[in-house]
Amino acid sequence: MKRAKYLLTLFLGTLCYVVLSVTVGQNSIRSISQMEEQKRLVSRRTTEIQNINSELSLELNALQNDKAVIAAYARKLDYVCEGEKLVKINGLKPFQTALYDTGKILRHEEPVFLSEKYCKIISVFLAALCFIIFVLYDLNHGNFAITKKKRPIITGIPVYDIPQV
Repeated sequence: MKRAKYLLTLFLGTLCYVVLSVTVGQNSIRSISQMEEQKRLVSRRTTEIQNINSELSLELNALQNDKAVIAAYARKLDYVCEGEKLVKINGLKPFQTALYDTGKILRHEEPVFLSEKYCKIISVFLAALCFIIFVLYDLNHGNFAITKKKRPIITGIPVYDIPQV
C-alpha cells in the first residue's frame, strides 16, 4: 500500500498533464473550435467577395459591350447626346455611384491556449505537492521515519541456530 501511494503521485501528475493538454493545450478541443470558427468566417467572407466579383464582372461586360447601358451610365454622369437638352434642377443631391461594400479586413487570430511548457510545469507541481502530502502523512502516522531507529544491542551469550550434522 505504501508504494501505491507514491505511484498514485505519478498517475496524478500524468493525468493532470493529459487533462490540461486536451482541454486548454495547444492542440486542445478549445483551440480547434476557435480555428474552425475562424475558418467558417473566412469561407463565408470569401463567398460574399466572389458574389461581388461576379456582379462587377457582369457590370463591366455590360459597360464594354451594351450601347444602351453605356448611354444610361453616361446620362447618370450628366452627358447628353446630340439633340438632347440638359435641364439642371437645383437642390437635388448629385448622383453617387453605387459602391460595393467589401466589408472589413479579416486578420488571422491565433487561438488562445496554454503552452505545453506551462501544462508540464503545473502537472509536475501537482505531482510534487501530492508526493509531499503523502510523505507528511506517512511521517505523521509513523510509517516512515527520517532518522534511523537505533537497534538494541543484545548482550550476553549469543545463540546461533546451527543445523546439526
